[in-house]
Amino acid sequence: MSKKILVVDDSAAIRQMVEATLKSASYQVVLAKDGREALDLCNGQRFDFILTDQNMPRMDGLTLIKSLRAMSAFMRTPIIMLTTEAGDDMKAQGKAAGATGWMVKPFDPQKLLAITAKVLG
Repeated sequence: MSKKILVVDDSAAIRQMVEATLKSASYQVVLAKDGREALDLCNGQRFDFILTDQNMPRMDGLTLIKSLRAMSAFMRTPIIMLTTEAGDDMKAQGKAAGATGWMVKPFDPQKLLAITAKVLG
């Protein structure tokens, strides 16, 4: 059974690149264009791993992470922030919100696959 990954980003190009990268490694990928859509999807299904952007309309990545961590089904789900934000302050906020890790855009597909494999054990 392939692992199911939720990719959350308001950029269609980023969603496409991440989806292609993950599907090349046989992961099942579900896409959301912002935190609100992602949260709605999480109310109806489980994911093994969530990859989210920070700066999005309707709900940003930090708010999404806090909302997911409040749900028993997602308390321990690995969540990686994939964003252009690289400042220590933002990373500290991510960690405080419950992010498992941080990747800066533009991303290296091989690094994304390595991190995905690592967090999925």
